[in-house]
Amino acid sequence: MTDLSILIPARNEMFLARTVQDILENIEADTEIIVVFDGQLADPPLPQHDRVTVIYHSESVGQRAGTKEAAKLARSKYIMKVDAHCAFDKGFDRKMLEGMQDDWTMVPVMKNLHAFDWVCKNGHRRYQGQSGQCTECKEPTERDIIWKPRRGVNSTSYCFSPEPKFQYFNSYKKRQSGDIVETMSLQGSCFMMTKEKYFDLNIDDEEFGSWGSQGIEVACKTWLSGGKCMVNKNTWYAHMFRTQGGDFGFPWPCKGKQVRKAKDRARELFIKNKWDRQKYPISWLVERFWPVDHWTEDDLRAIGGTPPASKGILYYTDNKLSIRLAKRCRRQLQKMGLPITSVSLKPMPDFGNNIHYKGTRGQLTMFKQILAGLEAMKEDIVFFCEHDLLYHQSHFTFTPADKETFYYNENFWAYRLNDGYCLHYDAKKLSGLCAYREPLIQHFRERVALVEKEGFSNTIGYEPMTHNRIKWKNTYKCEGWKSEYPNIDIRHDGNLTSSKWSKKDFRNQKFTKGWQEGNKVVDGWGDVSKYLV
Repeated sequence: MTDLSILIPARNEMFLARTVQDILENIEADTEIIVVFDGQLADPPLPQHDRVTVIYHSESVGQRAGTKEAAKLARSKYIMKVDAHCAFDKGFDRKMLEGMQDDWTMVPVMKNLHAFDWVCKNGHRRYQGQSGQCTECKEPTERDIIWKPRRGVNSTSYCFSPEPKFQYFNSYKKRQSGDIVETMSLQGSCFMMTKEKYFDLNIDDEEFGSWGSQGIEVACKTWLSGGKCMVNKNTWYAHMFRTQGGDFGFPWPCKGKQVRKAKDRARELFIKNKWDRQKYPISWLVERFWPVDHWTEDDLRAIGGTPPASKGILYYTDNKLSIRLAKRCRRQLQKMGLPITSVSLKPMPDFGNNIHYKGTRGQLTMFKQILAGLEAMKEDIVFFCEHDLLYHQSHFTFTPADKETFYYNENFWAYRLNDGYCLHYDAKKLSGLCAYREPLIQHFRERVALVEKEGFSNTIGYEPMTHNRIKWKNTYKCEGWKSEYPNIDIRHDGNLTSSKWSKKDFRNQKFTKGWQEGNKVVDGWGDVSKYLV
């Protein structure tokens, strides 16, 4: 039994030997490689190695059939299908195995592979593409192998259009946070899953044809059956995209008929909800990642979905936080891809729709800032966000079930800035509030009026509806919830409210429920300090 089996379907692949060599040089786990020669051998030949198994078909059976045959021979719990023109990070197999869960399909970060240049005798270089004479001096050119990932290209988010057609999901990339992140779809040149799941879900269904729509097939079967598609940002692979022309074209037939066959199969199974193994409809998947690039609200309705209520961020600040720390927290919020309404005591024209509120720091001013922001917003659902918190992407996937209830995310860790000490206990805090905008406006109008009349006291408190000490005219329900990964509440010298670091600080011990302590490292974030430098 090995740790991982890497499956490589190949037909007339000039870079296959280099790909296998690269894998052998970079694996750190007990990993085997199974290569399927589909009708043609490799030139140059593969290196001889006891970790490499070769299957040869004199007649082509197709990419999907070849991959499935390799999977049957795999001796590992986990299998990873890769294309025959890829380079890999050092220890990529170990890093993938360390982050893997059995109901996931996981991929590394995808980079673009700079495989070669065309070089003439005068030293002029031309980036990989179709062969031909030098464009500068007209001399003949030869291929010079580079085999390095290109800088600046790190793909972690993919989707598909209603057609369906593979697409990069650039707007969602901004919403991803953490070391292992969700992706709606996959690219298809590399994916890892359990061998059991591969056969259970009938991955590489030959009804799609030899190739095409593989990333959509794998992603939809994973998500719709109850699993997840994840990108492990701790490691990478670099994929060479095929150039046009006869030098490095696609080795399997790729005429329009084959392309249409794969898309028609994907549309029939997934867009029309006819896959017999699905637990969820396709509308569930699209709504989970909404808004989705290349999809309109009419597209969503056409598959039986309902455009979710719009969401927005209400950010309020007294501008007393250090510029460095404030910018890091704001940068994290901007990654969420949601509209931001910011209300500040100093002008902040570069951060969302900014409202400059002229006032002096204090509880009444903060409540007035919140009310001003709520009245200016147009979104249905509001997430309260404070200037000294790092908010996780999973926080914003929450949707209130009831319009008359105020919901508080109780999954947060307090992070002591001076030494990295971390503390969690279940609590409802204003910084974790999420609710529909109209009830919030009603409450904060009433709250501002009360504080203007009587002043602020602990009886009024900060968190609406969390206790019954005030008989509000407009009463709403209150509930707690927990996001998949926590938010980070940064505790520093300038916090408006005091910090409690010991159970002794609580007069009522019921408020210490869920008590956990740690140091710097938080689930979903890793070492928090790296976000603050």
